[in-house]
Amino acid sequence: MNISILQLVVVLLACAVIVVSLARLAHLPALLGYLVLGALAGPHALGWVPEREDARHLAEFGIVFLMFSIGLEFSLPKLNQMKRTVFGLGTAEVVGVMLLTLAAGTLAGLDWRASIALGGVLAMSSTAIVARMLAERAQLESPHGREVLGVLLFQDLAVVPLLILIPAMARGGDDLLWQVSLALGKAALVLLVLLFLGQRLMRRWFHIISARKSQELFTLNVLLITLGLAWLTDLAGISMALGAFLAGMLIAETEFRHRVEEEIKPFRDVLLGLFFVTVGMSLDLQQVLQQPFTVLLLFVLPVLFKGLLVAALSRASGSSAGTALRSALALAQGGEFGLVLLSLATQEQLLPHALGQAVIAGLLLSMLLAPLLIQNADRIALRLISSEWMTRSLALHRVASESLMVQQHVLILGYGRTGQQLAHLFEADGLKVLALDLDPERVRDAAAAGEPVVYADSTRREALIAAGVMRAAVLVVSFDDTPAALQVLEHVRQLGLTLPVVVRTDDDSDLDRLMAAGATEVVPARFETSLMLASHVLVLAGIPLRRVLQQIRDVRDQRYSLMRGFFHGLSEEPEQSGEELRLHSLALEAGAWCIGRSVAAVDLPFLNAQLTLIRRGNARIPSPSADEKLQVGDVLVLRGDAQALAAAEMRLIQGQL
Repeated sequence: MNISILQLVVVLLACAVIVVSLARLAHLPALLGYLVLGALAGPHALGWVPEREDARHLAEFGIVFLMFSIGLEFSLPKLNQMKRTVFGLGTAEVVGVMLLTLAAGTLAGLDWRASIALGGVLAMSSTAIVARMLAERAQLESPHGREVLGVLLFQDLAVVPLLILIPAMARGGDDLLWQVSLALGKAALVLLVLLFLGQRLMRRWFHIISARKSQELFTLNVLLITLGLAWLTDLAGISMALGAFLAGMLIAETEFRHRVEEEIKPFRDVLLGLFFVTVGMSLDLQQVLQQPFTVLLLFVLPVLFKGLLVAALSRASGSSAGTALRSALALAQGGEFGLVLLSLATQEQLLPHALGQAVIAGLLLSMLLAPLLIQNADRIALRLISSEWMTRSLALHRVASESLMVQQHVLILGYGRTGQQLAHLFEADGLKVLALDLDPERVRDAAAAGEPVVYADSTRREALIAAGVMRAAVLVVSFDDTPAALQVLEHVRQLGLTLPVVVRTDDDSDLDRLMAAGATEVVPARFETSLMLASHVLVLAGIPLRRVLQQIRDVRDQRYSLMRGFFHGLSEEPEQSGEELRLHSLALEAGAWCIGRSVAAVDLPFLNAQLTLIRRGNARIPSPSADEKLQVGDVLVLRGDAQALAAAEMRLIQGQL
């Protein structure tokens, strides 16, 4: 079928929208959707998308932008901080897998150059899948999370020499060692020149471009630098991906790094998606089905041996059995860089076509398995490692021992800047506080200074119970992580608790999800920042302070249900006590008309009053439902102006409208 490039792009976009949407619904990474799309719509299956050379050239840009993004993440301070894990465990994992593959390939009669290329392919794990799932499970700062991220970082770095090594080996000849040395020497020379001269030039150049205050110019400049350096390294006989990686490294050391990352992300995601489509298109399903045993071996054996190798290396580095097993389960699968290297190896004809097809199929199967392994890592660890129960019990015992001494405390989840500031404010007001955090260094330092924080995963139900969530007066989620906050809210709901839960977010994009999940209040940081900025500007502009405070209060009244009103006191100024909304507490005693009646039957909205909260013993019921029955001893918190509150009290006690 002969179609134009425009028709090809339209077909790919239409299919991508459908497949990626389905992948998101199944909570799977988008790249798996792209791979499946290519396999189904490609020339070897349904034939909707023919195999075209111009599509492959376009897809190569996806690799360029992917390597550029990796370069942006390559921070020298970060690398120095994680050097033990990156260069210790990471190096051992990549080299170990390549040596095992070389031995297995030699036994199977495979050429040693093909075995080395295949080893590089199998050594890679999926940064996109693993990092995303660890982030969703709030495990990036856990012991195994740090190990996994260190190994993934080294794998990303190892791609650079492998992109040079594979073409050099493919050219072969008696001067192979010379060709490899020459390619690596060129790369080292380019790296040194760019790092020593490029950093100063890059910072100055970006300052000049940024001073023009043009978004279009800034984006064009980013594209020019990325593609320009890729072109220069290609001219030098090195991989284009290396040039893009170096461009990312140079920009990573400037203050424009985050802005550049945002500018480049749309190009990277779309073009990288196209690359994975072309990888899927290269999968010949008929040929794969003709060698099911080979595919099964290339799926099972790499996952098994790679997992065992990572577990052994992790244990040798001093990690616990549970940490080693979790790291192994997270890193056992194949990855997107493995597909990049495999595509290069097949293009250079290092690997036989049939073997390449089987390897692609094995990698795809392992990447599909990865989410299941990571999601069930804790269950697998508890089942396979007897000491894991004891370790978990000791950790929970430490949390419980801290919480036994407190009652009606504020439980803070996350002890970063926000959590620490909240704890200090609460303690200054005489409130008892207990905080949970997953950063071991932060917990160790803070606990040594007498701070009320313990190491625990606050997304786990047993950790919340051990921290005394049943006895807490209020629960605060101080970290900005919506999936983790939703897990916490689900645990609170399953435990049948009615304590108020306040959740912090960056903005209000997830407000409805969090409120529907049971959050009492959601506080967007950007919203509060804008209010503080507005208040300072208004005061500096000469607006009276009383009017500024009233204006800010009105805005908050519209945004926060719990801030609509205040408890009135004798000290209030007369001009503040007229028709302004206020809060009033009313204790229900035996004989009150409303006892046994539902909130709906009381019909307070008819009197312009609202029931905001019921305190029943030690429990608090915020925003009670219409069918909630009122009981003797309940303390009702009412909202309204003075006249409405008086009428509501008469209604509740005597039944008069």
